[in-house]
Amino acid sequence: MAHLLDAARRTVWQSIRHEAHAASVNDPVFGEALSAAILDHRDLGSVVAHQIGARLGRSTAERAQFAAVAREVYLADPGLVAAASCDLHGIATHDPAATTLLPPLLNYKGYIALQAYRVSHWLWSNGQPDLALLLQADSSTSLQVSIHPSARLGTAVFLDHATGIVIGAHSSIGHDVTILQNVTIGRHDALPGRAPRIGRGVLLSSGATVLGDVTVGDFAKIGAGAVVTTDVPAGCTAVGTPARLTNCPEQPIPT
Repeated sequence: MAHLLDAARRTVWQSIRHEAHAASVNDPVFGEALSAAILDHRDLGSVVAHQIGARLGRSTAERAQFAAVAREVYLADPGLVAAASCDLHGIATHDPAATTLLPPLLNYKGYIALQAYRVSHWLWSNGQPDLALLLQADSSTSLQVSIHPSARLGTAVFLDHATGIVIGAHSSIGHDVTILQNVTIGRHDALPGRAPRIGRGVLLSSGATVLGDVTVGDFAKIGAGAVVTTDVPAGCTAVGTPARLTNCPEQPIPT
């Protein structure tokens, strides 16, 4: 499995470099920016670390510091670079507006916010909570995406438009989940120790809120503006305030 992930990561990196070279030839002015952002780097991890620094830092020193932190984390856990590759490929798969890999890597703030979260989660899990929370705070300020470092997110998560997204402490989100703008996932005041569990392939539409000790099953859909405070079975659609179920499959979705 590790060999397959490494091969996929190399393929994504080769595609990005190919796209960057082609874009540089077609637009020499843009090519200067591509050199600093893509072509001067040795691998995808270095590029993503550079992007984290560029998007979160508010000064030259801060940009260099955040990039250095991300690079150190990637050296400690190369699996995070594989996750970054999977996330980028997931955008190309799920977003009809993204036909190549380069634009999401350079321009989709949701992608960088997700990678900053992955770095902060590693720091949180490895005894550096203060630095983890600093990354969360600066991501919230700069990118308008706040993901608590204790949350657990799968791969190929797509933060579409990525404005006003809040994912609270200890929330769990599965693979291949799409989250639109202004979505809130968090604990209920009455249950401070319990957080939502979002299954695989779930769609959380704009303005949706999921609160408390609830499970949203695999491939469920949460409608725009819905407020979910009870479980949503796999494959069902939840709409309204409070949310009600509709379009549930007749047969259970296999796990």
